[in-house]
Amino acid sequence: MAEHLRKPDWLKIRLRGNEQFTRTKQIVDSHCLHTICTSGKCPNMGECWSRGTATFMIAGDICTRSCRFCNTKTGRPLPLDACEPMRVAESIRLMKLKHAVITSVDRDDLPDLGAAHWVATIQAIKQLNPETTVEVLIPDFQGRLELVDQVVEATPEIISHNMETVRRISPDVRSAARYEVSLSVLARIAEKGCVAKTGIMVGLGETHEEVYELMDDVRAAGVSVLTIGQYLQPSRRNVPVKEYVTPEQFAVYKSVALEKGFAQVESAPLVRSSYHAEKHVR
Repeated sequence: MAEHLRKPDWLKIRLRGNEQFTRTKQIVDSHCLHTICTSGKCPNMGECWSRGTATFMIAGDICTRSCRFCNTKTGRPLPLDACEPMRVAESIRLMKLKHAVITSVDRDDLPDLGAAHWVATIQAIKQLNPETTVEVLIPDFQGRLELVDQVVEATPEIISHNMETVRRISPDVRSAARYEVSLSVLARIAEKGCVAKTGIMVGLGETHEEVYELMDDVRAAGVSVLTIGQYLQPSRRNVPVKEYVTPEQFAVYKSVALEKGFAQVESAPLVRSSYHAEKHVR
């Protein structure tokens, strides 16, 4: 049985709520929206919702994959909701967001893996919110780069795809995604001239050298924005935490990443891929 690690003080957060938090929750609930904030048990939900930001999750809330680090439901998804793109766009308008972040579950059950739904969502947001910048956190589309191209052609300002972890650990915690496939997706995004972004978790047993190797790999692929955060076990069925990385080590990772040429780096225990995302628009 794996030893349970006690959560350090720097990871203990106070849930905050204010009038804006309540308003954001009401908009999300009334429009029947899914957010990664809730499904992913994000530790920053109180902070982000209290300032009127949320990361919307499209294509339903049931994923066709079962990654060991993730708390999103897995199974057979429901059919896509054709009205969802406009509901998301309307919610962004009501929240008066200057920067919107969209992610999705994996939809390996669909012929186009959900690409057309992604395009429809981006187009609806831009039509209803022409002043809002859009960041999308996309799946790997099984490495089908023509589907990545469809998302690029919808012209979001940032396209993110998370590596999640280092090369050695990737097969152990990602159910279908492959390290090299993810690199090819990021390379395609950068090649097409869009801002390419990725995020990783630490605390899964990786070494410092492996993190630096990943930095080199994604920089070579053209990634300019990197986020690094602490992995937190969302439930007992998920892979346990191997280490709570100190804030000082996160600061070292940030310094090294900037030296390696990343334009923007977020590196701290509670950082998630969409944390302070509005700062990453070039």
